[in-house]
Amino acid sequence: MQSEPVTVISRKYDLSIRRSWRCKLVEQSGSLLVLLGDFHTGIEHPDLGLIQKGTVSREYYWLDRWYNVFRFEHPDGRFRNFYCNINTPPTFENGVLDYVDLDLDLIVWPDGNVVVLDEKDFAENAAKFDYPNDVRANALKALDELKRMIEDREFPFDSF
Repeated sequence: MQSEPVTVISRKYDLSIRRSWRCKLVEQSGSLLVLLGDFHTGIEHPDLGLIQKGTVSREYYWLDRWYNVFRFEHPDGRFRNFYCNINTPPTFENGVLDYVDLDLDLIVWPDGNVVVLDEKDFAENAAKFDYPNDVRANALKALDELKRMIEDREFPFDSF
């Protein structure tokens, strides 16, 4: 497959845009889309520290799952970390991948340490935006599924 440009849009629950970036679609298999992006500038992230310019982001999105997985690699190709977002299943049409980020995040470090982030933000926004019970349940189920996949070294966590 020749890589195709994709715009990724991450929204808040009220559908306002949280952030947006450009990637390339490098694989599509069933409900799985694999995108490839890179950091054009260095970014200081509150939980990840400095993400160097040239860091590669291999992004895994499933159109029928409540999470996505980013595999960050240092500019020299070494594994940096995984960063997982809990979100509504994305839509993908006309080169735009669009989803609602539900605030829960998970980091996997090279030593296998797993850190869950933003549980307080999830609880606050679930109350603020009155997330329906199924949204809350699916988000927590997705978090548990990711933890199991990491523990079992299931794809895409089989490569660190």
